[in-house]
Amino acid sequence: MTLNDLSRKVYELKKNKIGRIVEQRIKEFKEFKNKNNDAWFSELCFCILTANSSAKLGIRIQGKVGVEGFLTLSVEQLSQKLKELGHRFYNKRAEYIVKARKYKNIKEIIEKFSDEKDAREWLVKNIKGLGYKEASHFLRNVGFDNVAILDRHILKILHEYGLIDEIPKSLSRKKYLKIEKILEELARKTQLTLSKLDLFLWYMKTGEVLK
Repeated sequence: MTLNDLSRKVYELKKNKIGRIVEQRIKEFKEFKNKNNDAWFSELCFCILTANSSAKLGIRIQGKVGVEGFLTLSVEQLSQKLKELGHRFYNKRAEYIVKARKYKNIKEIIEKFSDEKDAREWLVKNIKGLGYKEASHFLRNVGFDNVAILDRHILKILHEYGLIDEIPKSLSRKKYLKIEKILEELARKTQLTLSKLDLFLWYMKTGEVLK
């Protein structure tokens, strides 16, 4: 299988109801541009929670804890809450979220960047618990289009279609950016932004269109 094969598969999905679902989800992400710092901080916490976990669990915890909890619970209280809700790494994630409060004006910070890849570099450098994948996930969820979320589902598809030789056990910055270039080429071929392409590829592996 090749890049062209994967491109054709994505085109097929674009033309059916999945295409409409993806458009709706992207519209929801774009609406984050009108939301406040608190909403953006809640989304940042969601992305911290998804590292080595799942989007489904992150969504559940985000709904139960709420932005008020993310902003005000002590590290001990938040850790206990995450434990009760089933997160494996409840102590570390609670610690990361409490440390991230230093940047609770996250919307204002990110909107100062003219290039979203520069914004991603800032996130990786300053927000403990965010790697390139999680930083990209956050940026996509608040309405940006041109960063790739290299989670295990996406990497598996790229491997299945022969676009990467192996599924890496870890991703250095250099490796991440190299694989991102492959997705940029696929995005050009399918006439999609990276944000939309991610949702189609994720659907191919999971049968769902989440955030």
